Amino acid sequence: MDGPARHLALFDFDHTVTHCDTYSRFLRRASTPEQLAGARWAIGPWLLGYRAGLVSAAAIRRRVTRFAFAGRDAGEIAALAEAYAREELPGLVRPEALQRIEWHRAQGHTLVLVSASLDLYLVPWCETYGFDVVCNRLEEVDGRLTGRYQPDDCGPHKVREIRARFDPTAFERVYAYGDSREDRPMLALAHERWYRGRRIA
Repeated sequence: MDGPARHLALFDFDHTVTHCDTYSRFLRRASTPEQLAGARWAIGPWLLGYRAGLVSAAAIRRRVTRFAFAGRDAGEIAALAEAYAREELPGLVRPEALQRIEWHRAQGHTLVLVSASLDLYLVPWCETYGFDVVCNRLEEVDGRLTGRYQPDDCGPHKVREIRARFDPTAFERVYAYGDSREDRPMLALAHERWYRGRRIA
């Protein structure tokens, strides 16, 4: 690669590109009526612990992912995710984030979305904007979802997953955009860091 393509832009998705948590919205869309009815008891205490800072984001993701998807038909969930990407995601994107994305695209920079959300709806969205994708995938066995990630939750390991696909030191300049504690190691890779919509370095 030569010229501006030697620049790398790393974007978190939820609350960075979007103004909300897209995973929780997808969970509500994909859950059965029975799951929604039981969520208060199965998930409620974990959510309270998360809001109190006693339960990590990774732990709550594992819990809700298993609750929502274990035993579900993989094709059905994939179809729901494709519809979600098409019908809902465009309305959840921050205009200012889209402006930054378009600026990077115009410069010919390498765009990478790094997210703990699911490939099932992120990949269709990312194809529209020319992103490579580093994100979570659901484990599937014989057409059924297990409720586990394959191979594991990338949220706490974003830097490991980035380095497995890219060499940040091979780029002349690295940009990173995030909003949470899980994003801080990714931000540390960058020359130019944006946290919650503001440039911090």
